[in-house]
Amino acid sequence: MGPLPAPSCTQRITWKGLLLTASLLNFWNPPTTAEVTIEAQPPKVSEGKDVLLLVHNLPQNLPGYFWYKGEMTDLYHYIISYIVDGKIIIYGPAYSGRETVYSNASLLIQNVTRKDAGTYTLHIIKRGDETREEIRHFTFTLYSKLPIPYITINNLNPRENKDVLAFTCEPKSENYTYIWWLNGQSLPVSPGVKRPIENRILILPSVTRNETGPYQCEIRDRYGGLRSNPVILNVLYGPDLPRIYPSFTYYRSGENLDLSCFTESNPPAEYFWTINGKFQQSGQKLFIPQITRNHSGLYACSVHNSATGKEISKSMTVKVSGPCHGDLTESQS
Repeated sequence: MGPLPAPSCTQRITWKGLLLTASLLNFWNPPTTAEVTIEAQPPKVSEGKDVLLLVHNLPQNLPGYFWYKGEMTDLYHYIISYIVDGKIIIYGPAYSGRETVYSNASLLIQNVTRKDAGTYTLHIIKRGDETREEIRHFTFTLYSKLPIPYITINNLNPRENKDVLAFTCEPKSENYTYIWWLNGQSLPVSPGVKRPIENRILILPSVTRNETGPYQCEIRDRYGGLRSNPVILNVLYGPDLPRIYPSFTYYRSGENLDLSCFTESNPPAEYFWTINGKFQQSGQKLFIPQITRNHSGLYACSVHNSATGKEISKSMTVKVSGPCHGDLTESQS
């Protein structure tokens, strides 16, 4: 429920005017109907936000009511009061300029600070023959805003099937529940995903390329949650066994030889070609125009990843014939 409309006509009276006003009012006889209660809206009161102390089951035909900061109803703790006859608002010594009282006795506190947290007392007055008072206390706690979580990681560029990764969600608190997300999907518990210390630490015991992606951690309390900025995991892998295209070819003297080599690797692999064990050239493609019988031999494509330190090659035997087609076989080194 949002703030209620302010009284249509109010008169500002200093707290000294309370002495005269109070003398005209009798205190309330305890009601026989439902008990007056107070609740905070929103229930979670955060610093810098507004809170409404909403009063329920307020009796009818009241001449006025008073709000105090704390449990004491003396002049020093007096914040504000509302006098129904004349719709008069009276401000006391504890008034900060951020409080608003409404005709239903509810109290709005704007831009809440840490000093505002604590107990508030509502003193209700009702017309009657006997001098009695009805006091209601309400205490709210100022909740700190959830901090924006962040992830620390022991290695942002792990090697596939070699490095163990440990993500840690910060800050640490026993009041939070921790949830991990990958590519926008919450991570289930599985043998490869261990989450000790109440899920604050995410361990990938043998990271693979399939676990590459944006990781986020979320902290939650009873009122909501916040996610961290994504951390992109860059898994280093490969090179895998290269592939040579075309995989087999028939050549005759005078034709062009045009071969390509491909591999999966992160970062991209370095390529180089050898013919009969001798370096020929670097790059993914090998092109030799107008080949002759002298170009027959063992052709190998080697790939190397400087980040993983891995190197692997694929070879094929090419024969170049005259008018008849030569034959070609493959082998793997």
